Amino acid sequence: MTGPWPAVLAAVLALALSPPASANAPADPARAWLARSSPIVAADQAGRSVHVLRGDQSRWDADGEDRGVLWSWSADGQDELSDLDPDSTWTNPSEAKLRERGGRRYLLATASGGLAAVIGYPDRRVYWAADTGSGNTHSIELLPDGNVAVAASTGGYVRLYAASLGSRATEHTQLDLPGAHGVHWDPHTRLLWALGSRELVALRVDGPSDDPGLTVLHRITLPTRQGHDLAAVAGSPGRLWVTTASAVYQFATKQRRFVSYPLQSRVSAPDVKSIGDDPVTGQILVARPEPGHACAWCTSTLTLYQPDGRRTLLHGAMYKARWWAVGAR
Repeated sequence: MTGPWPAVLAAVLALALSPPASANAPADPARAWLARSSPIVAADQAGRSVHVLRGDQSRWDADGEDRGVLWSWSADGQDELSDLDPDSTWTNPSEAKLRERGGRRYLLATASGGLAAVIGYPDRRVYWAADTGSGNTHSIELLPDGNVAVAASTGGYVRLYAASLGSRATEHTQLDLPGAHGVHWDPHTRLLWALGSRELVALRVDGPSDDPGLTVLHRITLPTRQGHDLAAVAGSPGRLWVTTASAVYQFATKQRRFVSYPLQSRVSAPDVKSIGDDPVTGQILVARPEPGHACAWCTSTLTLYQPDGRRTLLHGAMYKARWWAVGAR
């Protein structure tokens, strides 16, 4: 084993085996390392909210005093979104991402009920929002020109909305993609990647921003079926995380092939809803359904690797969770 991990693991073991340090003792190096962790953003279906959570805290409580919740957003009760009927369209929040454009940061969020939104962080101002319909919207992406892509699973499509035209712009182009679950803009290839049930596709964005088009450049058959999550590998630019109903893969965009990766034998598992590595520490974050949870596709506990750990949202029903860090794109 090379790199910082032996030192980190040695510090963790030393903490477990040694007596409590005095108040004047130097800070523990393992705790100092954990304090560098990026925050985590989670789509919580129980609370109909998106929470930004402390990455170095093992338990969070969205309703308690020592909450560990840094910031939250919900479409419920937002007068600015009342025309989009959040009571029905904000059902089952399904995606949450951090993106940056023009020096501003945004929360990107979708819900299975059809709402898709780009919300200013931390001011919560709505950049763009739309009711995408009953296609089970599962993922969203903000493009450099200000337009917004969404993927809908039962709808079987990827749409590119001309969001640069205004906060309620509904003009869009659509590409059919059965089982569409993930969409991701890759600044390295300058392509929009989309994940369906059986294939990963690379899309070129054509035309002006007020009338965009999509052209399929590459179609790659998935190693196993039912593609689900699609995200950048922060520690390896030019690679994408790809999950299916059976496994977790990494895909090299330049070579256009699936490749092996460190910890694959431990990280790869069925039904992973989201995965990503922290661009600050390299730690891997996984959201996977929790056996016995009241929501069959949700979890109250997230799993981390290298170093290993768990993070629990009390009374939560998280669907996807990601590192709240710009480098995670």
